[in-house]
Parts: sequence; structure tokens; C-alpha cells
Amino acid sequence: MRRALAVFAHPDDIDFGASGAVAHWVDQGIEVTYLLVTRGEAGGFDDTPREEIPRIREAEQRSAAAAVGVSDVVFLDGYADGAIYVEHRLRRDITRVIRQVRPQRVLTNSPLRRWDWLGGPNHPDHVAVGEAASSAVYPDSRNAHAHPELLHDEKLEPWSVDEVWFSGGPDPDHFVDVTDVLDRKLAALKSHVSQLADPAATEQHVLEFLKQNAQAAGFGEGRLAESFTVVSSA
Repeated sequence: MRRALAVFAHPDDIDFGASGAVAHWVDQGIEVTYLLVTRGEAGGFDDTPREEIPRIREAEQRSAAAAVGVSDVVFLDGYADGAIYVEHRLRRDITRVIRQVRPQRVLTNSPLRRWDWLGGPNHPDHVAVGEAASSAVYPDSRNAHAHPELLHDEKLEPWSVDEVWFSGGPDPDHFVDVTDVLDRKLAALKSHVSQLADPAATEQHVLEFLKQNAQAAGFGEGRLAESFTVVSSA
């Protein structure tokens, strides 16, 4: 495992659900790239002018990435926060980055809804990005005849991803103990200042969720965990 690509809908999605695992990967020497489909212009809770939000949130995401050791952060253009759909163009744009980065592992939003809780992971943008990223992994990125302009015009050779990690979906089957990297995960999360109306309450909510994951995984008292569904795509 040498390279991983994280594909998510909005700035802060990675940091709520998966930045602890990312911190571990960085520590293992894995090169991690973040790909954000939007700049999160529909987020926020105060009277900051809307036209300033994309710049603010991009800077926050870059700071959050740095907190866990990630320096390569890519943003797509042309996609609106709150209006992401599984379309050919989005599949192509994710495929382009897969072929550029050539990761063995892709981490992304789950394309499946959770029916025990309607909020959070069930944002329609998350579901759409998870589905588009799944389609980019298979069949698009490995198929020379999919999005032929990537090969013929941009000289991007097909690439096969080995595995996909889905974050936020129902019935996770893989847990990562993040107790020892909690400070870095929280630093990443707190970088999203524009999105945290009550940082202390957000931290408490995240800690409770991590505790529940660790209990489900059987990691023992005092441990914290992130949860995923891991699927082979080889």
C-alpha cells in the first residue's frame, strides 16, 4: 500500500468520519491525496457573505489536512454544494484524479443511506459522491474505453484500484483504533471554524460516536474507533 485517495463531497467530511484512519496511514508512509468535489459554499451558520465561503472552507480543509500530515489537496470546479448528482461528468473528473494519483486504496462517502439516523452521512451529496466514486473505481478508471479523452488527449493510462473504504454507511465491517491519534483528528476537525457553532458540543458528539464504534469493535474500555465498510475492487 503506497498511495490512497480520499474522495468526499465537502470540506470537513473527511475529518468527521475518517481523519484518524488517514493519520495512521500517513504514519505508515502511505501518500494520501484529498479530492473534494465542492468547496462547501452552502455550509456555515453566521452572516459571512456567501461569496467568501468557498475561499474560507478551502483554506480550512487545507489546514485540516495538514493536521494529519496530508499536503496534497485537490478541489474540483463546477459542482455546487447541495446539488451533486451522479453524472457522467463527475465520474470522469474523479476518474481523472484516480489515474493521476494511481492509488491502491480509495476512501469515500458511502453510497448507501443509514435508516437508523437521517442526518449526517445521509446528506444526498455524500450518497452521490460515494456512488460516483464507486463507478470511477469500477469500471471507469481501469477501462481504456471509458472517458476516452483522458487517455487520448491527457495521456492518462487506465488504473485499477485494489480496495475501497466507505465511510458513514450502514453496518460497517472494519474499525480503526484512533485513540492514539485523537489529538490530530480533533485538530483537523477544529480547523473547520466556519462550520462549528459550538466546538465543545461537536467534540463531545464525535467522542461519543468514536466510543460507540470502539465498543462495537470490541477494542476495550477507553478506546476510540472510526468505522468503515471495506470492499475489494481488485
